[in-house]
Amino acid sequence: MYDDREDQEHYEDQQEGEEHAGDARRARWAAAGTGALLTLAGLAAALLRAAGSAPALVPAAYALGAAVCALAAVLGFRGRTRRALWLLIAGTMVMALGDQFD
Repeated sequence: MYDDREDQEHYEDQQEGEEHAGDARRARWAAAGTGALLTLAGLAAALLRAAGSAPALVPAAYALGAAVCALAAVLGFRGRTRRALWLLIAGTMVMALGDQFD
């Protein structure tokens, strides 16, 4: 037979599991949304720099950084949020490095 203490522990474990699922869902959406936003920003910057008088390396760096951020968005949506975070950082660094060549 169950007593009240075991029922309370089961309820607390269930609540903790639901909170963990909510945190994971928010992390997936944050990674996917940030990746999509950085992808759009990188592609827009690549198009603007390609239309201007910037060296060819600059729009290529923005496009490469945008591709890395797009991959991060996909990984984040699939639940690989740690890898997505590192790819977002790497993609942003590639874009920033490409901007230094201008």
